[in-house]
Amino acid sequence: MRWKQFFMPAKSMNAEESRQFLSGKTSAEVNILDVRQISEYESGHLPGAKLIPLPDLGDRLEELDPSKPTVVY
Repeated sequence: MRWKQFFMPAKSMNAEESRQFLSGKTSAEVNILDVRQISEYESGHLPGAKLIPLPDLGDRLEELDPSKPTVVY
């Protein structure tokens, strides 16, 4: 686990700011991380979002590309 990343500042965005940030970007440019439960993800999620439920996140950080910005919801 990359523990130092937890001490880096994170920017909060509302829904509209997130839409603007993601507009025109592909999954090759940004990590879109859905930390909800499987049933919530299956009922609807952002296109290209990767599901890693919050309780599993610490064990699965290596699945995210650290060189790309990450949007978490």
